[in-house]
Amino acid sequence: MQKTYTAEFKREAVRLAQTSGKPITHIARDLGISDTSIHQWRKELAEHSQEAFPGSGHQPAQEE
Repeated sequence: MQKTYTAEFKREAVRLAQTSGKPITHIARDLGISDTSIHQWRKELAEHSQEAFPGSGHQPAQEE
């Protein structure tokens, strides 16, 4: 079963990858996703800007 994530979650993951100074692999591990996902989301956001991520995904509950 493939996990789905909200547009907000995807945008935040991309923002962290671009601004945190950490390697994408570390960001992905911290978020519990693959680095490939961040690369794909970054590409989609760059190509489609505000129209990126039109689906209605959900973000799984995260333990703190």
